[in-house]
Amino acid sequence: MKRGFLFALLLTVLSAAASFAAHPLVGDDTGTHGSGKYQLEVNGEAGIDRQKQGGVEVRTSSQQVAAILSSGLGESVDLVLGLPWQWTREKEDGALRGKANGVGDLSLELKWRFFERDGFSLAVKPGLTVPTGDEARGLGNGRVSGGVTMIATKELAPVTMHLNAGYFRKEYGLEPDRQANRNDIYLASLSALAEVFKNLQLAAEVCMVSNNDGTSGAWPAFATAGAIYSLRENIDIDLGIKQGLNEPATDLTLLAGFSMHF
Repeated sequence: MKRGFLFALLLTVLSAAASFAAHPLVGDDTGTHGSGKYQLEVNGEAGIDRQKQGGVEVRTSSQQVAAILSSGLGESVDLVLGLPWQWTREKEDGALRGKANGVGDLSLELKWRFFERDGFSLAVKPGLTVPTGDEARGLGNGRVSGGVTMIATKELAPVTMHLNAGYFRKEYGLEPDRQANRNDIYLASLSALAEVFKNLQLAAEVCMVSNNDGTSGAWPAFATAGAIYSLRENIDIDLGIKQGLNEPATDLTLLAGFSMHF
């Protein structure tokens, strides 16, 4: 598999493993739902990436739909379960070289907000992925993988800032994947949300993540901009666009999502 294809799959895995408190952003916030409350999210994305490799144009397209259910186990603790369905297609100079579609790896996370004072809060979010996807078709890792994310949120009305720093240990079931891919993945993101009108928030984020390609040390970086609109007190919809900032990053990704609290 080519580098662009691998990176598209990396983003899919990271996306599925994140409880998007403010989709279309990658980073999470420290907010929790509260004891006995739930949230259901359905998020979708479609990305396109073009690269030149040895004089050949490689074009990778990827799509994903993820369902994420989170439950408040207490006032400051959430349990999050996510499952993606993904499609990926790769072409070389217009000729199809690879494609895959199907269910990806299931993710399970626990978010705990352990500090809160004067509009500043901290949370930790450990999680793991279970190999429910077919690794032979590039739809999963083939082994249980895990990681942890530290989250900081600061309220500066009308703006709220979120800082995420994460580490993921990816294990692979297939020997070719173990040889080609990096096991230790780091992620950092900084995001901001601002309510500009009643029920309407604008969102922005910059993010960097380790390259999944074990032969490259360049970290893909991207920026995201979007909007979140509250149709009702318990229903939100969102739209966003993610732009790659350097060569390893996916060129362009369109994002959309729906969430319901109950």
